[in-house]
Amino acid sequence: QVQLVESGGGLVQAGGSLRLSCVASGRTFSSYVIGWFRQVPGKEREFVAAISRSGGGTYYADSVEGRFTVSRDNAKNTVYRQMNSLKPEDTAAYYCAADLSVGVRVAAGNYDYWGQGTQVTVSS
Repeated sequence: QVQLVESGGGLVQAGGSLRLSCVASGRTFSSYVIGWFRQVPGKEREFVAAISRSGGGTYYADSVEGRFTVSRDNAKNTVYRQMNSLKPEDTAAYYCAADLSVGVRVAAGNYDYWGQGTQVTVSS
């Protein structure tokens, strides 16, 4: 079992920044990939970013490439996502998820454990 807890969401103006954190417990943290997804009401959960088990590989959706950065500190069981140049269309509930497989995958269905989500609202 893996437990994930996100934090750091909130309300920010367009162009601003936020940093989200995802703290994990329950299994060896470096044994799983962490992905970030977002969801707005009425739409499917959307891949945002992912980071490999070692932290050496990061992957981003085209919509956030160059604005979001994901990193992990395996000693602290924590993954961070820095979001810069936020846009109103980034408004969503953001979730971190753990994938126990070796490679990085972008489909939400491949992830085994999910956090409860944290809301990010970007005002124009």
